[in-house]
Amino acid sequence: MENEKNVVDAAAPQPKKSKKKLGIIAGVVAAVIVVAGAGFWVWHETPGFCGAICHTPMDPYLATYEAEPGEASIDKWGNEVSDAKAMTASYHRVAGATCLDCHESNLSLQIAEGMSWITGSYEVKANETYGVVAVERSIDELAEAVGKDGESICLNEACHNMTRDDLAALTADEYGHRNPHVDQHGNTTCSDCHKAHRASVNACSACHADSIIPEGWVTAAEGKLLAAA
Repeated sequence: MENEKNVVDAAAPQPKKSKKKLGIIAGVVAAVIVVAGAGFWVWHETPGFCGAICHTPMDPYLATYEAEPGEASIDKWGNEVSDAKAMTASYHRVAGATCLDCHESNLSLQIAEGMSWITGSYEVKANETYGVVAVERSIDELAEAVGKDGESICLNEACHNMTRDDLAALTADEYGHRNPHVDQHGNTTCSDCHKAHRASVNACSACHADSIIPEGWVTAAEGKLLAAA
């Protein structure tokens, strides 16, 4: 009888051990989720994520980011650029900047962008080379989306740690008698001249024919034609 009792006891459920085992499994699953989530978040902040997942119409934008300064390239619309350095995305990459350093975001904006991608409701522009590309946004529009003013995206402690006056002082002798960083006409922003994914534009040339056009850049008139194409 005693042997039978031992057999029965041995076969009886072991609730404490089962609970402990379930706890270990749950802990492992939670750890995997956390690690996977952390890995996804790191990937999410890299340029490759933009082209691979969310922004299919932005593949050409990624190509301009990966272009090599000093070499000929093409812009986001498929136009030739004699020096990729004329596209600020190119030399910002060399300096170590990623997409989110300029295209700042927050959770609500990312959710909205995700829904736009899922539903296909994002704005695109027909393009001969790529079919469609994302609509160009100004620096003011990018800043407004995250509650900032336009120039603060560029002029901040993490990027160009200076004021507009500091910048004007730095380039006082660089462009001869006309300093493009003196805001003498008012309401000008960095992106009026500096284009991230296409050739930058010397906006001064719209009125001043003697304006210096850096290598790879275009005149104001050329910039308008490219944007309208």
